[in-house]
Amino acid sequence: MQATTFRFSCRAALAGLLIGLGSGQVLAQESATWVSEELTTYVRSGPTDGYRIVGTLSAGEQVKMLETSGEYTRVESDSGDAVWILSEELQDTPSAREKLPKLETRVAELTEELDNINATWEERVATMKENLEARAQRIDELEASNEALKRDAETLRKQSRKLNARLETQEEDLLMRYFMYGGGVAGAGLLVGLIVPHLPRRRKKRDRWF
Repeated sequence: MQATTFRFSCRAALAGLLIGLGSGQVLAQESATWVSEELTTYVRSGPTDGYRIVGTLSAGEQVKMLETSGEYTRVESDSGDAVWILSEELQDTPSAREKLPKLETRVAELTEELDNINATWEERVATMKENLEARAQRIDELEASNEALKRDAETLRKQSRKLNARLETQEEDLLMRYFMYGGGVAGAGLLVGLIVPHLPRRRKKRDRWF
């Protein structure tokens, strides 16, 4: 019985010594930190494994770091409870649970921006398509007008050739008429020149004063 009491007293003394040493190593500090990505993290009522488990913290939960003692850190949860947790189960960066809403918001913003870009691009494509169709129609109209002008030019060339042919014919007729007229005049003159010498001449009347 005395041996059992002695062993219990030794354990109590050792626990008290550890608590005293741990208390001497406590670093007072308050800062935001996050529970690691484990599913659940057990927390204790004190900074050693000898203290009882008083609950759990959810993975990724944000807590306020109050102080550190040995391998444990005292933190304050969202509910206001101050508990001890292994320091290795804490991290300085936001957890995935904290990042997810921001990532979802960013994805929504990028999706909206992409939709706006897509709508703007579709509008520009539609405008370009309309412009191309209008230009294609204008090109067709110009080509049709060009074909009509070619036909009119060919008709005018044919008419011009006909008129030139008629003009050449008229010039030949006119020259022929000139030649005939000139030949007639020359022939009449020659005939007159042949006839006049053979015409009888009138005798001059003598002067009766003598």
